[in-house]
Amino acid sequence: MSKVNKTNNLYKTPFTPAYWRDACAELRDTKMLVFAALMIAIRVALKLVAIPLAPNLKINTAFLANALGAMVFGPVVAAVSAVVSDFLGVLITGDVYFLPMVLLEISGSVLFALFLYRARVTPTRVILSRFAICLLVNVFLQTPLMMLYYKMMMGGSSYVLTVPKIIKNLFMFPIESVVLTVFLAFIQPITYRLKLTYDPGTKAAPACELGHKGLFTRRQIALLTVLFVFGCGCVAGYLGYHYDTTSLTTGYTTEERVEKNRQMHEIILEETEGGINTPSVAIIESAYKPFLGQETTYNVAFYAVSGEVTDDLWELKKTPASKHEALSLVGNAVIVMNDRNEEMLDFDYTDLNCDH
Repeated sequence: MSKVNKTNNLYKTPFTPAYWRDACAELRDTKMLVFAALMIAIRVALKLVAIPLAPNLKINTAFLANALGAMVFGPVVAAVSAVVSDFLGVLITGDVYFLPMVLLEISGSVLFALFLYRARVTPTRVILSRFAICLLVNVFLQTPLMMLYYKMMMGGSSYVLTVPKIIKNLFMFPIESVVLTVFLAFIQPITYRLKLTYDPGTKAAPACELGHKGLFTRRQIALLTVLFVFGCGCVAGYLGYHYDTTSLTTGYTTEERVEKNRQMHEIILEETEGGINTPSVAIIESAYKPFLGQETTYNVAFYAVSGEVTDDLWELKKTPASKHEALSLVGNAVIVMNDRNEEMLDFDYTDLNCDH
């Protein structure tokens, strides 16, 4: 492929014909296409790598390669790369391919490019690019696509965008912005030396601000520090909400469920001085432990068993137990346990069937 004549101009805004001429010219640049192939490979590999921050809250590192590629080769090549990486990612993970979802990959890549390609890359631009993706792509665009996915692929099941889902997406923005800013600060001087990005600025005002003068200015360090602290606060807030609203029973294995149900059953029999005169089981319906707390509150249903108590009854969860023909609900208990020493701190039992 012949060498492509491109300008090395930077643009204040992407909404100019010259910006898009340069972006389209990247499709004919062999070096850019090779770099795009490398970014696709890294991006696909990083789809399987995540940094856990909290339960159901993690940083998917693939966005780093996405941002770097978009900054180097612009929105046109970024859109093509997004399609290829999405398809390859589905092949590797073995998920069912749902074509409309590729719009999420394309939108995220193009948004990164609109903020970072042929621009004076500053922490503010990086932060705004990540915020735009979190809000416009992860919340507004993903919602109708997920509704369509559930309708077409999940047998008509409905997808509802709840406030917790919105908060979860926006909570990731501060920390991801700091991680991305630091990453680009280290990598951008390398891309400039390799002539992958352009810096026609003066020494007084370099275009590639992230990689100059001790990495960051004091104002930029202050901004990133505030953002990081805010991000940590968001994660702590999410953890508090998660532990207050998510039952520990959702993570129980079968063995753990059996053990806990038997433990609660023994406590109820002991505290009620024998409970009932027929065979019985206890089923934990929910269990909540505050963030950083040492106490777990168990909400337990106490059932009389018609017939023999079999091992499979101890494995039951809340809904299957309530519908089981051999079980009759006779009481509810609220039991508070100290997680450190398994000591019972509080017990409250409501007898629903005084005839037993």
